[in-house]
Amino acid sequence: MKYCPGCGSKLSLKIPENDDRERHVCDDCGVIHYQNPNIIVCSLPCYKDQVLLCKRSIEPRYGLWTLPGGFMENNETTLEGARRETLEEACARVEIHSLYSYYSLPHINQVHLFYRATLLDLDFSAGDESLEVKLFHHHEIPWEEIAFPAVSNTLEHYYKDLPEKIFPLHSADIIYTEDKKRSINSHH
Repeated sequence: MKYCPGCGSKLSLKIPENDDRERHVCDDCGVIHYQNPNIIVCSLPCYKDQVLLCKRSIEPRYGLWTLPGGFMENNETTLEGARRETLEEACARVEIHSLYSYYSLPHINQVHLFYRATLLDLDFSAGDESLEVKLFHHHEIPWEEIAFPAVSNTLEHYYKDLPEKIFPLHSADIIYTEDKKRSINSHH
């Protein structure tokens, strides 16, 4: 941010009184402009022991596989967002179940929420943001071509939980160090 949306004056990056981090503060009107993490809402669409994956037709990670998901919109719930994203990316209708996994990604200011879902029918196809959509059994998943660590983790948890059909909530922080090494700190 460079200019105040309220008065158009220049913004400075500084720590406001009674705060602990830098914020964009208007030099003229003094309004503090907070920037908060984006929420990414996703589904884990299942049919029997298969999951529906989408091959991305957009950056980042063009051509790699992911679960349907994207940015939550204003005036929608996380469940509505997960359902909408599944319809947009995979043209698939789903029944959304419980929150299954969530990840904090502080390096990109995002929180990813994954909901277990059941496909209502097998009438699915690639949406505008997908090159291809396909159901995969566990042994068929292209693990080396999964776009994001949160997706890989969610799929790994799902296939560990599936035999018992007990799906506890999983969470982790995905942290990148300065040398670009990734660590995943799971919470139990």
